[in-house]
Parts: sequence; structure tokens; C-alpha cells
Amino acid sequence: MELFFREYGQGQDFIILHGLFGLSDNWVTIARRIGEQFRVFVPDMRNHGQSPHHPVHSYPAMVADIEAFITSRVIRQPVVMGHSMGGKVAMQLALSNPELISRLIVLDISYREYNLRQQHLHMLEAMTSLDLTAVKNRREAEEHVAARIHERRLQQFVLKNLFRNGQVFSWRPNLTALEANLDLMAAGIGLQDTYPAPSLFIRGSDSDYLPDEDIPVIRKSFPAAQFQTISGAGHWLHADAPLALCRHIREFTGKECEFEG
Repeated sequence: MELFFREYGQGQDFIILHGLFGLSDNWVTIARRIGEQFRVFVPDMRNHGQSPHHPVHSYPAMVADIEAFITSRVIRQPVVMGHSMGGKVAMQLALSNPELISRLIVLDISYREYNLRQQHLHMLEAMTSLDLTAVKNRREAEEHVAARIHERRLQQFVLKNLFRNGQVFSWRPNLTALEANLDLMAAGIGLQDTYPAPSLFIRGSDSDYLPDEDIPVIRKSFPAAQFQTISGAGHWLHADAPLALCRHIREFTGKECEFEG
């Protein structure tokens, strides 16, 4: 599958993998900052953004997509950073191909199986319940989403996926495939293998996605892992605390990641 991607900067290769219902556009600001020291690739994962749609949406399928992406773009020894769903893909990619990745950064996710989160279910319902054939303007769509998702930041996150296709509005995600595969997205990944290179796990203090009890288990498969917590941040670290996130990237990679505003 040939993924749509955005590219910034030059230098050592760096790949950013977004989360469920996300897209590469969510990471443009941080990617540009990282691109001052790296050549940054931000692909849209399958069934997201401008990448192809497919009925299969699983972690093995997404790992295979990124393996093919690395090969086709002649990417060498990248730093790979993944958030949420993208973090699980990044972990599995590193465990399956430890020689392929120089460093791993995982943002607010663990290896474990999760119960389906209400936030994600509300996002899906807000999108699937909107009658796109009846929407006359973007404001009507915004009102529909706001009635179902009360947090402004998550409203904006969902609405990033809405675009006008001629005279009709459309959603970028393949909602049919994502809804059919939600259980696979909540599933855990296997930890049979080991990734010995440096890895960094960053979580938000206001998020419960990476509990303390998971850390010893993670260390067994990622023996060089470091763990950091960003105070006051929730699950969406890049939106809640971009300066702190950039600082941790800088300290981990040894390269500047200056972020202003």
C-alpha cells in the first residue's frame, strides 16, 4: 500500500506515526521543528488522511505498510516516534525489525489490550451519525460534532478529518473499516522479541494509558527504555505540551528541537 506522506527538513531520517482518527496534518508544526535537524516523514496510516482505504485494519497490516514505506523511500536507520495507535505500530515495528530503527519514541501508549475508550467511541459516533448529504456548510458540521463531543480540542481533532469533495462534504477516514476493526485497535501487541537500542516512552500525567505496572514488563522487551512523564498533559501530548515534548525529543536524540509558541 502506497501511503500519503508529508516530508520536512534534511538530515537523519525521522518517522512520525499518528494515532487513531488522526492524520499527518496533526503533526505539521512539530514535524517542522524536528525537521530543522532531521529529514522527517509523516505518513497517513492506512484508512486515515489521504492514504488508501482497505477493509483490513490491524497492527500487522500497519507494520507491513511502514516496512514497505521505509524500503520504498530508501529510509535508513530512522528514529521512529508513534503516538497511541501509531505507538503500538512503532513498538511492533521495532521488535520485529530491531536492525531497521536507530531509536524509538513511544507517546502515551503501552503494549497492553485496552477497553474501548469513550473518547474514541464518541469521535466515531460524531462522524458516522452526520448526514453528509444534508450538510450545507462547515458550521452545521461543527454544531453536529459539538453536540456529541463537548471538549473543544477533540471537536477540532475530529473536524480536521472533514473536507469538501466538490459540493459534498466527506470524511477522510475509512469509517466503515475502522468501526469494523475497533477491537483489533484495542488489542495488545506481542512482546516475544527484544529491541535493544535506545527507546523513550513519554506519558501524560493526566492520562492512564501507560500505568506504572506496565513499566517492568516493557523493560523486558525494551531493556534500554527510558520513561518520562509530562506534568499537566493528557493523552494528546503534542497538543497539550508541545514544548515539553520537543524538549524530551531533544534530550533523547541529542539534537535541537526548538519550539516557540
